[in-house]
Amino acid sequence: MTNIKDLILAEYAKGNIVFAGIEGLQIANLNEFIKQPAEGILYDLNRNEATVLTLIENNPKWINDYAVAKTITALKARIEELEEKQK
Repeated sequence: MTNIKDLILAEYAKGNIVFAGIEGLQIANLNEFIKQPAEGILYDLNRNEATVLTLIENNPKWINDYAVAKTITALKARIEELEEKQK
């Protein structure tokens, strides 16, 4: 049986991402996945602000997770702004 790292890397090579969801590992086409609003992306990745802020206790990992949430939100806003300018 393939280990999880091999699975994730193989799916990425096919243009997919693998993430842990409520129902276990989920596979999604990356190009389709990023078409979601920022909140959808962050929710699916379990990195929305509400979730991250519940993980603060004794785990400094929340700092970068929170930064990721803010970065993805800002990047999506910038993409939308640029797409509007192209119209």
